[in-house]
Amino acid sequence: MQVQYCYESINKSCEKNNWSNSIKIPMYVFMISTILTTLAGNLAVIISIAHFKQLHTPTNYLILSMATVDFLLGSLVMPYSMVRSVENCWHFGDIFCKMHTGTDIMLSTASIFHLSFISVDRYYAVCDPLRYKSRISLLTIIIMIITSWVVPAIFAFGMIFLELNIKGSENYFYKEVNCVGGCFVFFSETSGVVASMLSFFIPGFVMICIYGKIYIIARRQARSIKDATCQIQFQIDLTGKQQVSRCRERKAAKTLGTIMGVFLICWSPFFFCTAIGPFINYGIPPIVIDAFVWIGYLNSTFNPMVYAFFYMWFRRALKIILFGKVFQLDSSRTILYLE
Repeated sequence: MQVQYCYESINKSCEKNNWSNSIKIPMYVFMISTILTTLAGNLAVIISIAHFKQLHTPTNYLILSMATVDFLLGSLVMPYSMVRSVENCWHFGDIFCKMHTGTDIMLSTASIFHLSFISVDRYYAVCDPLRYKSRISLLTIIIMIITSWVVPAIFAFGMIFLELNIKGSENYFYKEVNCVGGCFVFFSETSGVVASMLSFFIPGFVMICIYGKIYIIARRQARSIKDATCQIQFQIDLTGKQQVSRCRERKAAKTLGTIMGVFLICWSPFFFCTAIGPFINYGIPPIVIDAFVWIGYLNSTFNPMVYAFFYMWFRRALKIILFGKVFQLDSSRTILYLE
């Protein structure tokens, strides 16, 4: 089969994928469906938490911020990645390539930062409920949210625009990888390890340790207080108000633990490749890495599904939104769950 190039009249143009329509069309259908599902699901989460006053709680503000990250990933990153993945060509210019790559890394890193802070929030809610309100105040939540956005942004855009991601492997990148019409997420040995550790492995390890502690405490509570305590014991739940049940806290921790697990499963293949790829002479095929990127993107698609499966309030809010009742007077004061 004759080799086709992104720009036939330009020297050192990137090769274009010669896939037939029987391959390209299903890929476009899958990716467009993923994008639309990601946008719809996370928009529903954003509208639910922003609109209904009962959901204006510290933990939900973190969930709202994380849903915004996922929504932006679906709207700003995934459509352009789709064209690049199917065609293997980038038609949007070098500056926009850097913007796209930086935004991609930033939002992916911001997701796990949010999850890390959510795990801290759940730790205090389940393991130290009497001091939860004093430890996790609104100011604390705001600091967590700002950190989850600002630190990944500085790291991602600083690395891409200062070309720190290729430092140490410049010769290989410009000779073997770089070509006209391409937009590649490339890491040298050092940058690959640093990016993987900061964006995935360190916070992932911290989250696993925290949720392990939560699980142990929850099991200990369950054994000591039996099921009856779920009806009588004082606690602070997701609304931040005093309640007579620890059950909701343990269920919330389980739910957010599931979300964390989905994140780790979705993104671990890509970050493992990012970390080890430079040390094996970039022997992992680009098509495999690209597939791992899309598996990572699926995390943003799955998160709202986890909410819908575990959270009764989200299912009720979604029903109100879909039937247009959200536009009714005082709909924001709707009671989605019993206090």
